[in-house]
Amino acid sequence: MKQCHSSIAWHSPRGVLVTFRRCLDAPLLGLLLLATAAAHAAGGLQGRSCHLPGVEEALRCVSVPVALDYARPAGASIKLHVTVAPAYRESALPDPLFVLAGGPGEAGSDVLPLLNNTFRRIRATRDIVFIDQRGTGRSGKLSCDDSKATDAAMTEQQLEAEVLACIGAMKVDFAAYGTANAARDIDQVRRALGYDKINLFGGSYGTRLGQAYARAFPAQLRAMVLDGVAAPEQVIPAGGRDGQAALDALFRQCAAEPGCQRAFPQLRQEFDALSARVAAGKVKVAVADPRTAEPLSLAMNSGRFLNTVHSILYSPADSRRLPFLIHSAANGRWEPFVARRNVAADFSANGSIALVLHLAVICAEDFPRLTPALRADDASALTAPVLSRLPAMCKAINVAPVAFVAPTRIEAPVLMLSGVLDPVTPPRRAEAAAKYMARAQHLVVTNAGHGIAQLGCTPRLLREFLDNPAAPVQAACLKDLPVPAFQLGSSGPQP
Repeated sequence: MKQCHSSIAWHSPRGVLVTFRRCLDAPLLGLLLLATAAAHAAGGLQGRSCHLPGVEEALRCVSVPVALDYARPAGASIKLHVTVAPAYRESALPDPLFVLAGGPGEAGSDVLPLLNNTFRRIRATRDIVFIDQRGTGRSGKLSCDDSKATDAAMTEQQLEAEVLACIGAMKVDFAAYGTANAARDIDQVRRALGYDKINLFGGSYGTRLGQAYARAFPAQLRAMVLDGVAAPEQVIPAGGRDGQAALDALFRQCAAEPGCQRAFPQLRQEFDALSARVAAGKVKVAVADPRTAEPLSLAMNSGRFLNTVHSILYSPADSRRLPFLIHSAANGRWEPFVARRNVAADFSANGSIALVLHLAVICAEDFPRLTPALRADDASALTAPVLSRLPAMCKAINVAPVAFVAPTRIEAPVLMLSGVLDPVTPPRRAEAAAKYMARAQHLVVTNAGHGIAQLGCTPRLLREFLDNPAAPVQAACLKDLPVPAFQLGSSGPQP
């Protein structure tokens, strides 16, 4: 069976985009790509051919041993799982792109499908390297029984008790799993694979990790792309102000769009009244389970309700369904909302986020800075359920606080991407981070939320930036991204 590639593209010396299509037998193509990767990483670990979920072709998997505690290099070690997608072109550039996933708690192997779109153009000339951060994915994942997340019959208190028991049963030095060690791991991977300078792509929490690497190893960083930028001083759980701003913007957009306003004329009032009823414990949901069609009964508490609303706000396309979900629930029809809630629960149950690793980082680096003054300034019902559970969780994790260090200046070129409707890392966060960057460009997309890299022309812009990080990125094409349509009824978004 032949496999064809039309994504081999580059700019000729005259500035003309050149493309060609080549077809190879799939097995031969895999061998060629792996041979190319070995040549790129001459003197480095070679790894093995592997097939991972989300990608059809064979990639290269490498196991990189690193110290559990860098203060005791002769002590215990852990193995990091690294996935290398070799560049399509045999004469690839020597500086690969390292991909840092979000969370904290998401693994590089969880975001491999980005190869098919976001990084396809970049991969024409560069290796793409995905790291499973220590404690995530295939790098000794720190998590609990994720299947419990889908059990609608369990109360929030029961779920919390399960997590606390899980944490208590782990014999792990949680203090070894912070951002500083993860940044040092990146450089160990760089050295093990035989690369000199590298480029970084970080999404969400990966932007914090990327900035940490840039400050710890400035000589090894060529350029960096940050998508959904976390500011150095940002306390991750304190996202109420940003989440509320995204929700308020959605209400305003619905009121300004004739179809949405006609369908849901009292949207904000319905949401406020519904939130109050849920908080008072007056909502008992009895529906056919959207997964099994079996009868399902659950108490819709604030945690389940508000966490689902907050997760929906991450994507503008998803958030345009929220007015319909709120209106339906306010009128006693909870099936659409429960079905959407299951999406978030299934995401957790499928293992994308290592919950205990997430807590190990947050409890050491963020929770100690969650002062009463910050809580008051950032107060929002959207994040209140998460904040209320943190003290017990962090007590169980029992890690020493990591002192906040004033950020130093990053000299490498940085491209930052922000969505105006982002409920966790809106443009103001990137603007705060840019104060500590010598050469930062910031692209802001009006109709986007959390995560820009996959949208519209952005993959092309990423390639252009990495090819010439000193040049201004011409991003007028981002203005062409359409505004998603509101869902006004059960049949889906309007045309």
